[in-house]
Order: sequence, then C-alpha cells, then structure tokens
Amino acid sequence: MQEQHTQPLIKLFAVLGNPIKHSLSPLIHNYALQKLGLHSFYTRFFLPQDISSKDLRTFILSSDLSGVNITLPFKERCIESLDNIEGIANKIGAVNTIVCKNQKLNGYNTDAEGFYHSIKHYQPKHILLLGAGGSARSIAMVLAQHSIAITTANRSKEKLQYFAQFGETMSFDMLNTHNKQYDIIINATSASINGVLPMPKDVLTPLLQKSMLAYDLMYQQGDTPFCGLAKQYTHTLDGKAMLIYQGALALLYFHNIAFSDMQFMQVAKLMAESLHITLP
Repeated sequence: MQEQHTQPLIKLFAVLGNPIKHSLSPLIHNYALQKLGLHSFYTRFFLPQDISSKDLRTFILSSDLSGVNITLPFKERCIESLDNIEGIANKIGAVNTIVCKNQKLNGYNTDAEGFYHSIKHYQPKHILLLGAGGSARSIAMVLAQHSIAITTANRSKEKLQYFAQFGETMSFDMLNTHNKQYDIIINATSASINGVLPMPKDVLTPLLQKSMLAYDLMYQQGDTPFCGLAKQYTHTLDGKAMLIYQGALALLYFHNIAFSDMQFMQVAKLMAESLHITLP
C-alpha cells in the first residue's frame, strides 16, 4: 500500500484597505514566506470605505484568515473589532496588525517600531510630523518613547488634541510664519494618494531646505509629489522602508516566532530583497 503524505495546511494572510491595489505587502510577504519555507500565502482585499467595525470583524473571521494587516482608512476603526489589544497599540489607539487565533482577534501596532527602525541611524533631535491620523499617532508615540522632540501639524486643529502630550501642535497655516528647523519632516497625511502635496509648495519648500531628511509614509511607482519636491533640497525616503520593517514584525507575530534582532533583520532583508532596495 502506497504511503500517503499529507500536506500541511496553508495559512492565509492579507492586507485590508481602500485603496489597496497599490500595496506591495503581498509581494514582500510572499517572497519572505517562500524563502523561509513557511506554508502561508498573503493576499489583499479591497473593503468599502464605510464598513462598520462589526462587519470588519465578521469579514476577517469568516474568511479563514490567520492574520491581517490594516491600512488606510481602517487603522483606528478596527479597534472596536478586536478582542485584545497588545503592547504599544493600547497607547496609540491604532492597530495595523491583527492575529486571529481560536476565533479571537488580537491587535498589534508594528508601524511604530517599524518606523523607528527606518530613521534611527539619522539620530534626529527634532521632527516635524505632518498629519494626525492613525499612522501619525504611531509615530508620535514611538518618537516620544525615544525622547525625540516632536512638532505635529495638521490641516485642521480638531485632531491635534491627542498630539499635545508629545509636544508643540499647530495648523498648517501657522507653519507659514514658524521659522524653525527640523531634522526630519514626515508626511503622514494621505495627500500623496491623491497626487498632491500636503500643503502649499511655498510653505513646504523652506522647511525642506533646512531639513536632513524628508520622509513620505506613502509610496508609489516613482516619486510621490512630496518626495519629488523634497529631493531638490534634501535626502528622501518613502513608505517602502517603513513597510518592510513593520511587515517583518507582523510576519513574526503572524507565525508566533519569538522576536530577536537576528530573526527580525533576516525577515526585513528578505522583504527588501523582493523590492531590490537597500534598507536604511
């Protein structure tokens, strides 16, 4: 009688967002999963902008997903979908990684540490953070933990209240008369998705001229509008660096792999290899 070999079940993971077709997460995760010999597959799902927290939870649990990454515009909304919120995600109030286990959803935030890994070698003293959404919250929290001064600016003042605990806050209009120098300027707005700058060019340009790095959390094929302008005056990074570092952390959570610097960097380097880029 011929011996039968059973194949291990393939775990399914995905990134959820709107828009989502631009996402490189399936590429970097599947490349790393294959190289690491893990029996998993990673895809992406486009969800309605107005999906409720309850329907988001139902979608995840009914889709046989073992874990998901969450991107715009669901990072804050998904909080109410969860059974548990772990680590720094509790303080941030935003989740970008969810692990599904025994019909329970456990939320994490890998954006924060992923971002810090991408800028720490610049050793910044003062950072200007543009935007006040879920990604901005993650960044503000981790910068504060590493004792880096933060000024947060946003188009409207309403969302800035949360950021007052980390340092100075102001509207974009106030930046026009604000003559300070920042080591790094971070575009955490969604302006690049719409193909525009986060603020008027004549306000942004003087800030870029005095910085050592301009960092757009968004990415696309070619330069984002923010990076396209910034590269005339300073060094630039786009969201692929943060994508890789947060993705490496998420992969470890998804597969219940104990964190170590060696494991983390091995995964991150594989993900960077998939995009043919060098990590900062």
